[in-house]
Amino acid sequence: MKKVLAILLTFVLVFSMAACGGGGSDYDEGPIKIGWVGSQTGDQAVFGTCESNTIKMLIDQKNAEGGLLGRELEFVGYDVKGDVNETINATKRLVSQDKVAGIIGPNASNLAIAMAGVLTETHTAGIATVATNTKVTVNDDGTLNPYSYRVCFIDPYQGSVAASWAIDKLGYKTAAILYDISSDYAQGFRQYFVEYFEANGGKIVADESHNSGDTDFRAQLTNIKKANPDCILLPGFYKEVALIAKQARDLGIDATLLGGDGWQSETLNEMGGKAIDGSYVVNHLDDNDPAVQPLKELYRETYGQDATVELNAYMGHDAFLLLCAAIEKAGTADPEKVAEAMTQVEVQGLTGTIRMSPEDHNPAGKEAAIQQYKYKDGKVAPYFVEKYSPANPI
Repeated sequence: MKKVLAILLTFVLVFSMAACGGGGSDYDEGPIKIGWVGSQTGDQAVFGTCESNTIKMLIDQKNAEGGLLGRELEFVGYDVKGDVNETINATKRLVSQDKVAGIIGPNASNLAIAMAGVLTETHTAGIATVATNTKVTVNDDGTLNPYSYRVCFIDPYQGSVAASWAIDKLGYKTAAILYDISSDYAQGFRQYFVEYFEANGGKIVADESHNSGDTDFRAQLTNIKKANPDCILLPGFYKEVALIAKQARDLGIDATLLGGDGWQSETLNEMGGKAIDGSYVVNHLDDNDPAVQPLKELYRETYGQDATVELNAYMGHDAFLLLCAAIEKAGTADPEKVAEAMTQVEVQGLTGTIRMSPEDHNPAGKEAAIQQYKYKDGKVAPYFVEKYSPANPI
């Protein structure tokens, strides 16, 4: 009996050590695992596919250079299909089963908000790429999500930039809005655009909404046409923007269209065509900047010369640099120590200098890039106008 008891006690001890990470052996031996979550199916599939491809490509490049801490990197990613529950479950798998050092993604604000609780419970850093809603890192009550970070600017800034550009640069006095009422991203963008626009003398003459997945916007656009605005804010994603733009032009609406980083996709260029000619968007960078060309070239060498390089490639690149820097600073792949290092490092990314603010876990000091869509030779594409920041952003 004593022998059996001793064996049982030994088993319990070993099991307990394993459950606690075995003194860190899960993170200090073997490949360093880089987690990723995003949508490779659904409406935002082009974003997620490009982002995951970029992270895989950068991991291969890093391994060819010798890896990190003398160890190889390994990609572990999950397609969450744009679903909140899928995102939560994938995050749990990444931290409890896969033992990742940190997680890159997701692209969408609602998904990044949903996974914050798991990140906090497991002391694992998550670096959102293009999730701009304020609640990704800071809750409504002002408390910080301590393990949530991002490499993009946020909706108060994006909304301020769009509104300031309309008033101060274009001289517009009136604006209309058509947004997805179910989208955290669209709601945040709309809110801060309205606040800045009205605070600086502008008037919102129509405020229309739609549901996610809608394809017919003629009723809302008819109301907007009656209001006769100078511009229309479309704080959504490329597919709905293309449909709205075409239907607006079909109804004879010639107001300037304004948007943000959710527009950025070659799919919008193909679907929107001439309907988005003359539109202005707030972006994170000028993708024709010489500094970003090596990444575009590497992506096309890896995935084919016709491969589309989305905004997510650049944002994923910067998130990867940040996570690698934190791992090196921590000197380990232990996720809690990596998270502690997140606010202690600075990297020069393609979208600017990335330095996490300890107060809100947003990148400090980033500027927006204004682009205008122009229709030339039967094709439409965004062209860089200037780097821009309002005098007093929200």
